[in-house]
Amino acid sequence: MRQKLRDLGFSIGTLPTGKRNQITDVSGVRVGHVTVREERDERTVIRTGVTAVLPHGGNWFLEKVPAACFVLNGFGKTAGLVQVEELGTIESPMMLTSTFSVGAVWQGTLEYMMEMTPEIGDTAGSVNIVVGECNDSYLNAARALAVTKAHAKQAIAEARVDMEEGAVGAGTGMMCFGWKGGVGSSSRIAGGMYTVGTLVVSNFGRREELRFVPYVPPSFDERDVPPGSIMMIVATDAPLDARQLKRLAKRAAMGLARTGSHVHHGSGDIVIAFSTAYTIPHVADSVHQALLPLVRDDAPLMNELFQAAVEATEEAIWNSLTMAETTTGRNGRVGEAIPYSLLQRMKWAGE
Repeated sequence: MRQKLRDLGFSIGTLPTGKRNQITDVSGVRVGHVTVREERDERTVIRTGVTAVLPHGGNWFLEKVPAACFVLNGFGKTAGLVQVEELGTIESPMMLTSTFSVGAVWQGTLEYMMEMTPEIGDTAGSVNIVVGECNDSYLNAARALAVTKAHAKQAIAEARVDMEEGAVGAGTGMMCFGWKGGVGSSSRIAGGMYTVGTLVVSNFGRREELRFVPYVPPSFDERDVPPGSIMMIVATDAPLDARQLKRLAKRAAMGLARTGSHVHHGSGDIVIAFSTAYTIPHVADSVHQALLPLVRDDAPLMNELFQAAVEATEEAIWNSLTMAETTTGRNGRVGEAIPYSLLQRMKWAGE
């Protein structure tokens, strides 16, 4: 049975984790996965899926959350980030999947939300669906277009607090640092009062880039693995506005860097950050937005929130590695789980 990094005796950073050490430690956040595994023939092996991150348990369109995004490298095929950047809100679940499945997941999420809110597309205008992706075509037969609208709806409907990690959902076919990657999550408590949680879908890097562990030459040609990507979702219950959430999102990139990533030319490295501290109603009686007690930028707490985002992102990436199981894929390919024996020999910076 695969384990999280802390269960193996290692820890990252100095801030305490939340109860589950997952993004769902942030109140209201839930995560759902649909894992699609099929063997149609040797070439058409399906290893893919969908992951849904729900910001709260209510109606996301009618009660939006403040949000921001940060594109470290834009080699990606996301949907919805232009409006997040412009308006500073998210009004849908954050959906994660494989590159060729963005359209199907977008369509399924739209149908789910139209069923939930009949006003969408009628009296309430359009809705902005947010979908992120990574390229799982090393192990997954991407041309089969195996992900359907129904999978997106199922991932949303089955979202829960106790989430799975590893080779599940959107992480089913992903590779990371030449080892099997996938979904990873971690959380931190900042200032003793607020939680920052991160969820990643890791699909990037070469073995030689992974810091602190001995290099093991791969048994395959790493040039056959697509350059990859990483989607990073950062959630917090700290009262931050969109501008401050953009600052928080940028710190997640520091957590990525600490693992050894070079942010390759062909890698889509994208962060989405949101707060559950308050919601923004779709309809309001007043033309003015109520003033909210936000965290001051120069408060010591802000630095701890930044630190929390860095630490949680770095550990989430490690958890995506340590939780992922060896996975066979198309054309006889194998995504090997990182051996725990390597971790027993690793040294963190400063040791």
